[in-house]
Amino acid sequence: MLQACLNGSRSRDFHAATPLNPAELAADAAAVLAAGATELHLHPRDEAGAETLDPVHVASALEAIRARVPGTPIGLSTHAGIAPGGAGRLEAVKAWTVLPDYVSVNLIEEDAPEMIALALSRGIGVEAGLWSAADAERFVKLPQARQALRILIEINEQDEAEGLEVAAAIRKVLARASLDVPVLQHGLDATMWPLYRDALLRGLDSRIGLEDGKHMPNGSQTEDNAALIKAAMLMARVPPDVRTA
Repeated sequence: MLQACLNGSRSRDFHAATPLNPAELAADAAAVLAAGATELHLHPRDEAGAETLDPVHVASALEAIRARVPGTPIGLSTHAGIAPGGAGRLEAVKAWTVLPDYVSVNLIEEDAPEMIALALSRGIGVEAGLWSAADAERFVKLPQARQALRILIEINEQDEAEGLEVAAAIRKVLARASLDVPVLQHGLDATMWPLYRDALLRGLDSRIGLEDGKHMPNGSQTEDNAALIKAAMLMARVPPDVRTA
């Protein structure tokens, strides 16, 4: 599975094609799906372009995208920096009137167990975001671990060798726990493509998009999210010995 991560916390200063409002998100969703993505991950924004979990803005984004690409799984982030922030995020999610198919929850955050329990109680799937082996250890001990939709191995390290080492440590913890939960592995900026190639080699799901980086495999700046997805699809068709050369 290839997920398109459309915007994250990025702004227009990062890339001019970063989609922010509902109409832009819907148009971008159609473009990345046409390019080969199968699922979506995004961060709704308010009128000023700031990330938000506000029920009105969440509903506007989801409804616009579903009208354009009905039936496509859509996930939202719940990270601690999104307004209203802190414990207010839990109250915001409780107040959602239009629900995403899933949410990502970072295990590094103190209230991760509460957010996971809340999402599951509302019938929302959970992507468990693991940044380290310590996150993985915390996750596998949760009573809801086996109820997760998928596990996200999320590598923030910018050195390729270091990033691959962290990912391997996380996978080792998961293997010991014998969780029958799908795994999606991805990197960030300098490690976006190396971690994607590694995911392909291991038969793992992955994601690509402006949230994770703006450069094509050859180092040039991408035109938009759809171009990144097309590059990822092309890479997936290249034989492994050529892909890693």
